[in-house]
Amino acid sequence: MRKNVNSHSGRMFSDRKWSLPFFASVIVSIMLFLTAIFGLFSSPYVGEQLPFDIISFSRSEDSSDYFVESDLRRSLETSGVSKTKAPRLAYLISGTKGDSHRMMRTLEAVYHPRNQYILHLDLEAPPRERLELTNLVKSDPMFREVENVRVMAQSNLVTYKGPTMIACTLQAVAVLLRESLEWDWFINLSASDYPLVTQDDLLHVFSNLSRNTNFIEHMQITGWKLNQRAKPIIIDPGLYLSKKSDLALTTQRRSLPTSFKLFTGSAWIMLTRSFLEYCIWGWDNFPRTILMYYTNFISSPEGYFHTVICNTPEFRNTAISHDLHYIAWDSPPKQHPISLSMKDFDKMVKSKAPFARKFAKGDPVLDKIDKELLGRTNRFAPGAWCAGSLDGGADPCSLRGNDTVFRPGPGAKRLQELLDSLLSEDFRKTQCS
Repeated sequence: MRKNVNSHSGRMFSDRKWSLPFFASVIVSIMLFLTAIFGLFSSPYVGEQLPFDIISFSRSEDSSDYFVESDLRRSLETSGVSKTKAPRLAYLISGTKGDSHRMMRTLEAVYHPRNQYILHLDLEAPPRERLELTNLVKSDPMFREVENVRVMAQSNLVTYKGPTMIACTLQAVAVLLRESLEWDWFINLSASDYPLVTQDDLLHVFSNLSRNTNFIEHMQITGWKLNQRAKPIIIDPGLYLSKKSDLALTTQRRSLPTSFKLFTGSAWIMLTRSFLEYCIWGWDNFPRTILMYYTNFISSPEGYFHTVICNTPEFRNTAISHDLHYIAWDSPPKQHPISLSMKDFDKMVKSKAPFARKFAKGDPVLDKIDKELLGRTNRFAPGAWCAGSLDGGADPCSLRGNDTVFRPGPGAKRLQELLDSLLSEDFRKTQCS
């Protein structure tokens, strides 16, 4: 009995020990609650600036400003008018086995200190040739001084009609975005391409053009191309083999997509930095979805960028359906360009295009272009940046001057006439249709 009483009294003593803190906490809680209620109706900061910022999501502005896509929209709006600063171009010049010297000739013909250049000699070229190309660039005093020419260290096996060409292009763009913040348009050329205007002509004309204008020849896929390109499923051996071979066709066929429209056109492009940033980063995942789709698509380089740009509202109206090339095609269905020669010179000039393709290695028409269109007597096509003397047949471009000043020639007039027609209202009505 004594044991039970003691036990009971112990519990009573324990309860009394916790009662005081309990009631104290209740009183404090009530006081805090009442203070909070009255504080809602009588703020001590009435008429004064709050000591912190309040973000209200019910404000009149569009809430889309909080998302990364709005940065793209604002960028497009602010750069819709041409910038006053002289533009810069970024070039990818690609080649294969035996093309190293042709690539250097094309590079020197399109060289300007303001621009950026990436050279890619694919995996089919022997290591000795890739090393020779690298040494040519490293040993050049102008390239060493300006540091705007790079040889892609990682060589890829490129199948022209397969997705490996897209992969190589996207890799070059990624390198340019990582290493250079100063370029406005990206241009892809091959070793068989050649310019028909000087860089001074090109940069002068593009100085007055909106930096949101993309040149990409395109049309919606119809007719025979739907059955021969869109429905077959292909495998590009260049993705997993070390030697180039033809595309492999599977026996299966697929239906056409319903969530986006398919477009096709020229593989030769001049695209804006803002659009290519979207293709690389792809914050809404659409460019990656299209890239996966075109991994198994015949002639995917002629459809990937075209389908992305024409299915993206922010960029659809920036697409101009022209590849800025003069190309002479074979007889219908015009699937293979013929090699240009002397007999095509007048047609090239009349086309007013800044580039032409394709040229056979060392064709005499290249010398004619150098002399009559580019004024090229030494290594580089001369421009206002060439500050050296012509005395004694010296190279005026051996001394670099102000690269923000341009000296346009007849090529600028031809190119301006071409752009005036391409930017006309009637021509632009047909884009992405």
